[in-house]
Amino acid sequence: MNDRVMKSYRFREEREDEWANLDKIVTRAEKRGVRALSDEDMLALPRLYRQAISSLSVARSISLDQNVLAYLETLCARAYFFVYGTRASMSTRIAQFFRRDWPRAVSAAALPTLLSALCLFGGALLAFLLCLDDMEWFWTFHTGGDSRNPDASYEYLRSTLYTTDQSLADLLAAFAAQLFSHNSAIALFAFALGFCFGIPTAVLLVYNGVYLGSFYAVFWQKGLGAELTGWLLIHGVTELFAIVLAGAAGFMIGGAAAFPGKKSRMQSMRDTGNEAALVIMGAVLMLFIAALLEGFGRQLINSDVARYVIALASLGMWLVYFYWPRRSGET
Repeated sequence: MNDRVMKSYRFREEREDEWANLDKIVTRAEKRGVRALSDEDMLALPRLYRQAISSLSVARSISLDQNVLAYLETLCARAYFFVYGTRASMSTRIAQFFRRDWPRAVSAAALPTLLSALCLFGGALLAFLLCLDDMEWFWTFHTGGDSRNPDASYEYLRSTLYTTDQSLADLLAAFAAQLFSHNSAIALFAFALGFCFGIPTAVLLVYNGVYLGSFYAVFWQKGLGAELTGWLLIHGVTELFAIVLAGAAGFMIGGAAAFPGKKSRMQSMRDTGNEAALVIMGAVLMLFIAALLEGFGRQLINSDVARYVIALASLGMWLVYFYWPRRSGET
């Protein structure tokens, strides 16, 4: 038996009892849950895990038997989950997301959120002013498939803002699903395109802002600005806020890619991506709520006052939820 084989044999003989003990504890936890472990097991688990990690490190450095390496790697990976992995239930994790993780991620992304809002509403304001100056600009931003255009009459435009048929529940459900699909696609694009240094995200936000501003100008010019504002904002507060947050998530990724600092570009994007993912996940949930408000609330509520009240209430709720100061470490 040569020295290399003897070293491998002794290495395994001296430590395999510890590995076996760790294997027993991890197997028991996997089969019956962590609560099945005794107090002695709970105390021994981190110690045995650290010893197994140390053994794995040594085994790798002296190139021992590949079977030992594979066994230790698998054992350490199984034990890691019980030593460092989350032990919270799914319901607890969901509660933490809504109570702490999502609002914290949004409030921490104030600058990307402002930049995203500037792109969206800046584009809308630009198109609005251009169209008021010369309504021919409308046709630059729209293909002509929408009947709500500068050629439409006051009566027709006003009729599109109020619904007289209240027996549309099934159609509205399909409408809400379509709206959610369309808006969530825009939000996810705004996030995903952020990897290209945020430039496509900015273009997409400006494009949607231009579309909105030119549409608004048509109604404004016909004296229906106040009515359209209530019609839009009953769902638009939530929808536009969600799209702004999706753009902010894209800018977060773009900023991490463009300005990684001392980190590698991939590491910077990976670290920022965790926070950006929280923002975009919440934004998609907001779009679901907005689709319900747009599909049902906007069509079934014909009172301008009620529309404004819902819009202001939703704006206040989101601002308080995201930006109300929270105590450090609050869970």
